[in-house]
Amino acid sequence: MENLGDHIRQLREQAEMPLRKLAALLDIDQSTLSKLERGERPVNRQMLPIIAKTFNVDEKELVVAFMSRQVAYQLIDEKYAKDILIAAEEEINYQTKKKRK
Repeated sequence: MENLGDHIRQLREQAEMPLRKLAALLDIDQSTLSKLERGERPVNRQMLPIIAKTFNVDEKELVVAFMSRQVAYQLIDEKYAKDILIAAEEEINYQTKKKRK
């Protein structure tokens, strides 16, 4: 999986958008965006809808990439990572059903 920052840089470059313009849209400075694109700073979840709208890409794709990386970092050293993921899926299903009632 490519780094989310790399993906954002590719989107920006394909749109021929200067770093300063995207930084302004995201309300961050250029150096922060540069670090984000290089993977030296984490992407903020709240940036994803703005990025999706700006580059007309699927927000779901960005969120899935962001969240899967977050989960992977949390579980990378866990011996029972796959079991944890299965249990988490069951918990999500349970909580979702509970909310609908």
